[in-house]
Amino acid sequence: MSGGIIRICIKRFLERNRTNILHRGVTMPKSRGDGRANSYHGGEMLKGKKIVLGVTGGIAAYKSVELLRLLTKAGADVHVIMTRSATEFVTPLTFQTLSMNPVNTELFNLISEREIGHISLADRADLFIIAPATANVIGKLAGGIADDMLTTTVMATKAPVLIAPAMNVNMYRNPIYRENEEKLKKHGYFFVEPVRGMLACGWEGEGKLQDPKEIFEAAMDALSVKDLAGEKILVTAGPTREEIDPVRFISNYSSGKMGYAIARAARRRGAAVTLITGPSSVQKPCGMESVSVVSAGQMRDEVISRAKGSTVIVMAAAVADYRPAARSGDKIKKNGETQQLELVKNSDILAELGRGKNGQLLVGFAAETENLLGNASRKLQEKNLDLLVANDVSADGAGFDIDTNIVKLLFKDGRVEDLPLMTKAEVADQILDRVAALRGKG
Repeated sequence: MSGGIIRICIKRFLERNRTNILHRGVTMPKSRGDGRANSYHGGEMLKGKKIVLGVTGGIAAYKSVELLRLLTKAGADVHVIMTRSATEFVTPLTFQTLSMNPVNTELFNLISEREIGHISLADRADLFIIAPATANVIGKLAGGIADDMLTTTVMATKAPVLIAPAMNVNMYRNPIYRENEEKLKKHGYFFVEPVRGMLACGWEGEGKLQDPKEIFEAAMDALSVKDLAGEKILVTAGPTREEIDPVRFISNYSSGKMGYAIARAARRRGAAVTLITGPSSVQKPCGMESVSVVSAGQMRDEVISRAKGSTVIVMAAAVADYRPAARSGDKIKKNGETQQLELVKNSDILAELGRGKNGQLLVGFAAETENLLGNASRKLQEKNLDLLVANDVSADGAGFDIDTNIVKLLFKDGRVEDLPLMTKAEVADQILDRVAALRGKG
């Protein structure tokens, strides 16, 4: 049996068994109740999009399998192009099985040229991703060299091109490589910069492929409408901690998930984002300025110093209202049946922002357990907010450290909107839709 016939048979088998292959061994997201499945951070926008995934020869090629899984799970139609070197690390069959499409490895392939063709593939693509991208392929693209299936297709496409480099730290720092990357950026190519870590070569430093989830996020960024372009959005997230002694502190259950989702969505929609976050185990979004703080006082200082340079401020952090009057330098020992802890009030950051507002749009949050609308309405007025997001943290599906929320949106003009149960990523976009409208961009 010829190679071409084998490919056709495999493709037909994959098409017949698409559902079983996709679902076997994969934890599918819970239903939202409307018949649709939740996607990672609002991946619905990738549904039906034709994405070309280029995989080059590096040890990080195995991570492209996870990226492909995220893309197909979001409903994208993914076509994979592998360089010859990439096939030494991961087999084409792996990508073919997950994508349900033939994998392209050779420029002159009779089956490929008849069914897809590199020019046809380039024309049909909504987005082109190269992950991992070696210094070699980046150098070729910067020099206009098109000598294989991958570089030829990239050169022929008019789709956005997203590049995720992965290489040795010295290669990444090499001035020639730096020039090549800057040249491609000037020509409109997007980059998801590598992270610092232990590399396969034994060195430690920059050059490790970015997490596939962040590359997935960047793919959505590249395809999103930039309705918040030109906005400078300051977002706070997470809890604060007020130290009692070296081993104890006062805090709350906030995870930072809501604030992080807003920061990601704002970046995706074209805003320049600054994220000020309290302690959180949630992975920090890339592509924005991120400032870590611990106490309410630290958060206040960082927020106030940046407020004047912001056009929109979203205070999603759960900031402690009180702190110990004095911090013990040593661990407080057990002494008697009771202990008294004197507390003093922290600065009200939201109220301070409301008093000093100078053209900024100010968004606050209210987490309540009773009289939600009454307490939220009072906070909206007292803090001079433009928009307030209120939720009952005792309700099922809402609250801290979960992926969903149920909120009310209260506006300065008295309007109130009730949103149903949504993922926090979806709530983030709903909030930013209102922000865009209030800024005259909706």
